[in-house]
Amino acid sequence: MTLPVCPQCGSEYTYEDGLNYVCPMCAHEWPIHADEEEAVVIRDVNGNELSDGDSVTVIKDLKVKGASSVIKQGTKVKNIRLVDPEDGHDIDCKIEGFGQIGLKSSVVKKI
Repeated sequence: MTLPVCPQCGSEYTYEDGLNYVCPMCAHEWPIHADEEEAVVIRDVNGNELSDGDSVTVIKDLKVKGASSVIKQGTKVKNIRLVDPEDGHDIDCKIEGFGQIGLKSSVVKKI
């Protein structure tokens, strides 16, 4: 098995250390499975790719645990932040009247 050369200094003396490659010449570290980390793409209900800072619209009424009201269909949400999915909620955002909340990408569409 051949190890890759260092992307920073070009040294061929790299070695594996846990889940990373390490260059002893410049001390640069990078993940062994970088392709897998970059492969995660979050898409809205229509298949459009979402990114941090996008604006989205809620496509159906959403019940909120602990609140007596619902997030209405058509509510616009600005400046979303994508996060690692936690219980399926992969978007963090702030909605007026509700505060900080997590949404699923399957219930929003990109504006």
